[in-house]
Amino acid sequence: MLALKIHPNLIECGTDEAGRGCLAGPVTAAAVILPDDFTHPFLTDSKQLSEKKRLELKPIIEAAAISYGVSHVMMEKIDQINILNASILGMHRSIDQLSTRPEFIAIDGNRFKPYHKVRYECVVKGDAKYLHIAAASILAKTARDLYMEKLHEEFPMYNWKQNKGYPTKEHRAAIFKYGPSPYHRKSFKLLPDQLRLDI
Repeated sequence: MLALKIHPNLIECGTDEAGRGCLAGPVTAAAVILPDDFTHPFLTDSKQLSEKKRLELKPIIEAAAISYGVSHVMMEKIDQINILNASILGMHRSIDQLSTRPEFIAIDGNRFKPYHKVRYECVVKGDAKYLHIAAASILAKTARDLYMEKLHEEFPMYNWKQNKGYPTKEHRAAIFKYGPSPYHRKSFKLLPDQLRLDI
């Protein structure tokens, strides 16, 4: 069973991102403040759940949360400031959206930049340890997946509705065949060395 949060006596938000390793589309972050009595039998790290379960949990989290925020950081910004800084920017923007100001921030992963003067802690694999980080991982993942499904309608040849922009063999083969789309991250290695593409 996951713990609710790190500091029981503080207003604490969990934050996480989705899509960091993708070749196309935004990196999407979420921040969530859950009530102190929140529990759910199968809420855990979004990567351990099926898409169906994540979509079931999304409205439950949104309805139960004291506050939540979700933010996309687009490809141009990722290329400009790099994926790590873009992920942290997304987390900051998501925290900006919270109607209740957190007293403490719990971050999934090992890197973060101070958010105003709010205390924080990075937790490696935090989405499998704390409910509010797990909730943020689900909101980030579902929001990003839905966004990629919309982009798929514009560029169906890359099959983003299935691969969501991740570097699958099929996705890379489509980049080789059709070239990169405007939604591909130009700073990422879109093809392996043996399949070079002039951009």
